[in-house]
Amino acid sequence: MTAVGFLRPEFVESFPAAMEQGVLYVSIAYSTCGHLCCCGCGQEVITPLSPAQWSFAYDGENISLTPSVGNWTLSCRSHYWIRKGAVQWSRRYSPVEVAENRERDRRQLAQQDGEIAGGRFARMFRWLSRQRR
Repeated sequence: MTAVGFLRPEFVESFPAAMEQGVLYVSIAYSTCGHLCCCGCGQEVITPLSPAQWSFAYDGENISLTPSVGNWTLSCRSHYWIRKGAVQWSRRYSPVEVAENRERDRRQLAQQDGEIAGGRFARMFRWLSRQRR
């Protein structure tokens, strides 16, 4: 396979058994995007949608994915941005930068999970429990 310079969006319930090169699949139901790596290696790339992970913007025609896609676990180790469908290649990260990036991601996910567990409904439930005493 050859490198891809553009991804067209396709909104789906779930991903197809075999993804097509050049398509960014978006599943709102599963809060996930997926595509074949843009370097052309053929590996599937899954990007979970959440405030601490990825988000997308759709202008009715093209799609952007934020932040960049760093395929650190794939043998290609490709790194790129998807902006208005266009693939913009980024530099390779050093092993130290990859480790720092992963640690930052872990902290953001833990914070998000803590906000959900200790969020508005949990605080309201604790307040109501105190009121019943």
